[in-house]
Amino acid sequence: MADLIKMENTLDVLTMLIPGGGFTLSGDSFADVEWYEATPITQAQFDKGVADYAAWKAAQDAKAASDKAAILAKLGITADEAKLLLS
Repeated sequence: MADLIKMENTLDVLTMLIPGGGFTLSGDSFADVEWYEATPITQAQFDKGVADYAAWKAAQDAKAASDKAAILAKLGITADEAKLLLS
């Protein structure tokens, strides 16, 4: 089942599970992972990562948005004003 997800999703899931890297992905599936510095994970661990990825990504995105809002509030500027400052 998890082998049917797209390659970019496979990479996203692997990056979530093994944030330090140490692997390469030479195809579209978990079977195409080559381990060179990371401790290999099992197919079952990968499948669980596929199931958990959407919730993990949503939590990461929410935290990033919250952090951004906190910085803007601390600076007393809007997102549009921040864009102007950074352009």
